[in-house]
Amino acid sequence: MSNFPGQPQQSEHQSHPDPDLNGFEYPVIDLEPPSPKKPNFWRFLAIVASVALLMGLLLFANGVSVNTTIFSSIALMILVLCYRYPRQGLWAFLIYLPFAGTISYWVGNDHFIFHLAKDGFYIPALIGLIVELRKKKLPLIVPPQLRIPLLILFTIAIVTLFAVNGVQQRHATVDNQPFAVGLFGLKVLLGYIPLITGAYYLIRTRKELQFFSRLQIILIVICCILGFIQFILIITGYCSDNSGLPEHLLLRANVQRKCFVGGALGYYPSENFIRLPGTFVAPWHWSWFLVSSTFFGFATAFSDPKLKWRLTGLAALSLVMLNAIISGQRTALLAVPSIVILLLVATSHISRVKRLLVIVVGMVALILATSIFAPEVMSERVDSLIGRWNADPPAVFLTKQTNLSLKAHRGFLGNGLGQATTAARGLGKTRLIEAYYPKLYYEIGPFGVAAFLFLVTTITILGFKSYHQLIDHSLWGYGITFWIFIALISYNPYWYPLDTDPVAVYYWFLVGVLFKLPKIKQQDLKKEQQQEPLPL
Repeated sequence: MSNFPGQPQQSEHQSHPDPDLNGFEYPVIDLEPPSPKKPNFWRFLAIVASVALLMGLLLFANGVSVNTTIFSSIALMILVLCYRYPRQGLWAFLIYLPFAGTISYWVGNDHFIFHLAKDGFYIPALIGLIVELRKKKLPLIVPPQLRIPLLILFTIAIVTLFAVNGVQQRHATVDNQPFAVGLFGLKVLLGYIPLITGAYYLIRTRKELQFFSRLQIILIVICCILGFIQFILIITGYCSDNSGLPEHLLLRANVQRKCFVGGALGYYPSENFIRLPGTFVAPWHWSWFLVSSTFFGFATAFSDPKLKWRLTGLAALSLVMLNAIISGQRTALLAVPSIVILLLVATSHISRVKRLLVIVVGMVALILATSIFAPEVMSERVDSLIGRWNADPPAVFLTKQTNLSLKAHRGFLGNGLGQATTAARGLGKTRLIEAYYPKLYYEIGPFGVAAFLFLVTTITILGFKSYHQLIDHSLWGYGITFWIFIALISYNPYWYPLDTDPVAVYYWFLVGVLFKLPKIKQQDLKKEQQQEPLPL
C-alpha cells in the first residue's frame, strides 16, 4: 500500500542517524510492512473482509442483531488493518477524532462501545508501530531524556493502582468497582503518552509535516461549518430548545436536545442561554477543540509555503473565532483571541503588517457582524463571561478546588487512580474536582503530582531547545507555535483539558512532532548538499 501522504525517501531498512544539539540521534524509518505493493494490500484486504464476513454470519446465525453484526464486522476490519498498517491507522485516528462525538450519539446511540471507538484506530496502530520498532531495534522512547520522568510517573501510577485501588476493591460492590476505576484512570493519565513516539515516526519529512498541518485545517473548517449550521438550526427552531425539561436541566446541556451533530446541547432563549457541542460529545470538548484549533490555524496561516494554504489557515482562524462567539463557551470566547494575540507577539509576526491587519480586521469584523446581526448573542456572551468571572474569579476557583483536594486527600499515594476522573463514573463512585493539578493530587498524591510536573517540565525544556535549533523560518514557525501550545497546556491548572479529547490527543502528538523538527531540518540540509553542483 502506498504511503500516505507520500512515499518515503529511504528504504525501510536504512537508518541515517544525525545527532541534534542535545546529543540524541534521530533515526529515519519507514514503518510500512515489507513489499507494501497495492496488490498485496488488496489481497490482504480481501482476506480480512472474508474473515469479517464469516464472523458476521456466525454472529447473525446465533441471533445477534443485524446492526451489531455489521458494526462488529467493520470493527474487526479496522482493528486488523490499523495493526497491519500503523501509519495509516494513526492518520485515520486523527481524522476520526473530531467526529467521534457525532458518531457516538448519531450512529452508536450513546452506546459506551462507540465512545471507545477512536481507540480502535489508536491501540492496534500503536501495537503495530511497537512491533515494527522492536523488529528494527529502534528506540520506543524518543528522546531518551524522557525515560526517567516516564519511568517515575509510571511506577507511581502502578503502585497507586495496586496499593490504593487494589485495597479499595475489597469493599467493592456491583455499582462501585474501584480497581476498574483505577484502570480507567490509568488509561486517562498515561494512555496517549505513546503518541509522542507515534508522531515522531509518523512525521518523517517536511512534506508530511505540511500534510499533517493541512489535514488539521481541513478538519477544522469542516467541523466549524457543521458547528455554525448547528447554531442556525437551534436558533431558528428547527431543533428543540430546553423548554419542557425539568427545571434543573433548563440551563444545562444534555443529550435530550442534541441537534444535527455532536452530543449534549443546551438552548433556552428566554434566559439567553446557549451551549453548543459542535461535533463533539459536549460543549466542554468543543470549547477546547476551538482553543487547540487556534494554534493549528495560526501555524498554517503563517508557516505554510503555499499561499492558498496560508489563506485557508486564515479562513480556519476566522471560523474558529466565529464558533467561539456563538458556541456559548466562555473559555473559547476568552482564549481564542487571546491566543492569537499571544502568538502574534511571540512569533514576531507583528512586523508583517499585511497579515497582521488581515487577522485584526477579521477579528473585529466578526465581532461587529455578530453584534449587528445577532446582538443578543454577543450581549449574552459578554454578560455570561463577566458574570462568571465576578461570581467565581479564576484565582478563587482554583483556591477552592485546591482546598477541596487537600481536605479530601488521604495518604501520600492519594485516594486512588480515577477517583476524580469524571469519565469513570460509570464504573464506580468518583468525585468532581474541576482543576487539573488538584485532581492529580487527590488521585495520586504529592509524589504523583511532582512526577507529572517533572515529565511536562522536561518536555517543555526539550521542546524549547528543539525549536531553537531551527533556522528555517517555516519550521521555526511551526515549532514555536506548537511549543507555546505545549507549554500552556503543561501548566494549565484551570479545569482538566489533558483528561479529555481532543487536547489529550493533540498535546502528546505535538510533543512528538516538535521533537522531530530538528531532524526534518537536517534532512533538508542533506538534500541541499546533494543537489549542489560539483566544482569544475
